[in-house]
Amino acid sequence: MAPPAPPKAAAAPQAGFAGLPDAVKAAIGLFILAAIGIVYYVAFHGPLEEEIASARQAHAELENRMTTARQRQAQYLQLREELAGRESLDRANLRVLPEDAEMAAFLQDLNRLAEISGLRIRLVEPRPEEPQEQYVRLPVALHLSGRYHQLSRFFYNVSRLERAISMENIQLREPTVTDEDVIMTVEVLATTFRRPNEADAAPAAGG
Repeated sequence: MAPPAPPKAAAAPQAGFAGLPDAVKAAIGLFILAAIGIVYYVAFHGPLEEEIASARQAHAELENRMTTARQRQAQYLQLREELAGRESLDRANLRVLPEDAEMAAFLQDLNRLAEISGLRIRLVEPRPEEPQEQYVRLPVALHLSGRYHQLSRFFYNVSRLERAISMENIQLREPTVTDEDVIMTVEVLATTFRRPNEADAAPAAGG
């Protein structure tokens, strides 16, 4: 009788990843994918989000600065227009009510307008200044002679001067007839004004 055959040796298990169960393989694959995702997020996506957030913040700051700059520019333009308007108004006010007497210019204007109107000037007599609370009066006595329409033209031209002028105490003398022309003589107090200054206030304070 032949001896029994020896039993066959059990097959050795497969080594490495291929020999793992499918569930383990899937878990390892998921772990690797998760690790890759974490590395990508940390290495690329995270800094990119920070750069985007920083860029958005810088953009918002620039917009705020631009808005502020536009508001300041609008305020500057408005202030510049207001300043130009005030300067123009001040120049106009100075022409109407100057700071200095400027009597030479005032008398020159009166003489010029009288000549243009065809009048004869018989008297030009500046009177003493008369300080008031808000202004100083500068009266000038005038004696003029001429035809009626010449006198009317003179008063009209005086009214068109930029400087404030008041024609006061107008007196008509007896007209004279010369070569069928009626010549009228007028006595008038032409008064202009100026702004008061410290010199005008000093006597009042001393009194």
